[in-house]
Amino acid sequence: MRLRVEALEAGYGKAQVLFGVDLEVVENELVALLGANGAGKTTLLRAISGLVRPWSGRVLLEGQDLGGLSPAKRARMGLGHVPEGRQLFPLMTVEENLRLGAAFLAPGREREGYERVYGLFPRLAERRRQLAGTLSGGEQQMLAIGRALMGFPKILLVDEPSLGLSPRLAEEVLLALKAVAGEGVGVLLVEQNVALTLDVAERGYVLEHGKVVLEGPASALAQDPRVREAYLSL
Repeated sequence: MRLRVEALEAGYGKAQVLFGVDLEVVENELVALLGANGAGKTTLLRAISGLVRPWSGRVLLEGQDLGGLSPAKRARMGLGHVPEGRQLFPLMTVEENLRLGAAFLAPGREREGYERVYGLFPRLAERRRQLAGTLSGGEQQMLAIGRALMGFPKILLVDEPSLGLSPRLAEEVLLALKAVAGEGVGVLLVEQNVALTLDVAERGYVLEHGKVVLEGPASALAQDPRVREAYLSL
């Protein structure tokens, strides 16, 4: 499965945010999307998933142009999205939140989905009857990722999963996403912890002012003087 973005331009009202963005994510790899606040990272994820309508350019999933398709139809085709802020249902249990992830996209596969998510995040299995709103921040992020995985996406977009988490939990969450990629899912990750992200990713893109200014293997980006100065404080 391959996600390809070609010459994508998008914005809000008259304010343009993305300027001709090109990128690619294939199955079985974790790709980092780096950039300062306001660079356009969240807008790009929202444009890919259909929450923002591009002004021009194309989003293709396995060669099929997604232009004009709703977020729901894109999700049915295998495009998952874990938005910034988690957006859980706090008065529903862990298991109920997970079940919602499967109800629309993978009915009949709930048991398989639970096994997958609980295997990835054993802590959620321990708290399956607990209300989502009473979980710790790290557990809520695990639940948000787990809910997206219940739909068995082929490509998963993840926006700032470590926001507000301790370094230990942040590492746990990012390593779990690397494991997801290892199971055959293509993961496009927006993450503020650049050092850890480049450590777990295969490739990366650097977005500045809505344009891709650098791309390449994660190991090469980690050694690039521009990345080290701007994002690694080196």
